Amino acid sequence: MGTLVHFTIAILLTFILQAEPSAETPVFVLKGQDVHLDVQTNITLRKDIDVLFWNFETSVNVAKYPPKVTFERFKGRAEIIEGNFSLLLKNLQEGDSGCYTAVVSGNKDTNVTTYMLVVQARVEPPVLTVNSVSSINGTCNVTVTCRGQNSSVTSICNNSTCSQVGGESRGAETSTVPLLSVYVAGGSIICNHSNQVSWAKDTKEIMELCRMTSGNYNYALTVGTPVGVAGFGGTAALIGFILWRKQKKRGKEEIISTDYATVMVRYIRYLTSLVLCHC
Repeated sequence: MGTLVHFTIAILLTFILQAEPSAETPVFVLKGQDVHLDVQTNITLRKDIDVLFWNFETSVNVAKYPPKVTFERFKGRAEIIEGNFSLLLKNLQEGDSGCYTAVVSGNKDTNVTTYMLVVQARVEPPVLTVNSVSSINGTCNVTVTCRGQNSSVTSICNNSTCSQVGGESRGAETSTVPLLSVYVAGGSIICNHSNQVSWAKDTKEIMELCRMTSGNYNYALTVGTPVGVAGFGGTAALIGFILWRKQKKRGKEEIISTDYATVMVRYIRYLTSLVLCHC
């Protein structure tokens, strides 16, 4: 019996919560854009009695109808659309964020519709930085930091997923604060910076990063780096010059044999290709 009572109460509470309208409807708009705020119910204005006002933050008049008037603060940037009484706001700026209410004023004032308008600028492009690359039990792990607009997130990623290890936690989807997230998709680590009206990203190819930890990348003869190649090339040139000087001192004007020079050039090119392909 007790279970049935609790179940009945839960159902009643659900119906009550669903029937209760939201006090404010959130609307997010990109800075510089326009927006229509619709009246969410049918309205009939009694002639010579009722007037519809749109107010900002309860105390600032935006526009009214009839007659069709836009007040000073929103002059040239707001108007009421005849027929459905929606409010058109133009070229919105961040200072226009706030509560907008449609009120029918007659024998008494009746709030018809309320919006919470949030004007947001486009997010700045984020920067994805690689902190370290390591291989554990054959799995490549890349530690990265994603930065954007005074916040950052540090994560460890492999070829399928990322786990956050530092920085600020990701906010709710309805947050007015720009969000940072790091994830893996399409073979890349993606640093995504977004708010409700825009997004931007920076990426790094995870396979390219993980190739640096492969066993074929390092060479014992320091050939695996451009410095090694340059050093070897310089050594080869020096040997060639010494041999040429010795031959000249012996009264021989011939230079190093073409076959020997060709072999050296081919070998240097081969070493250079190894570095460029990291193989």
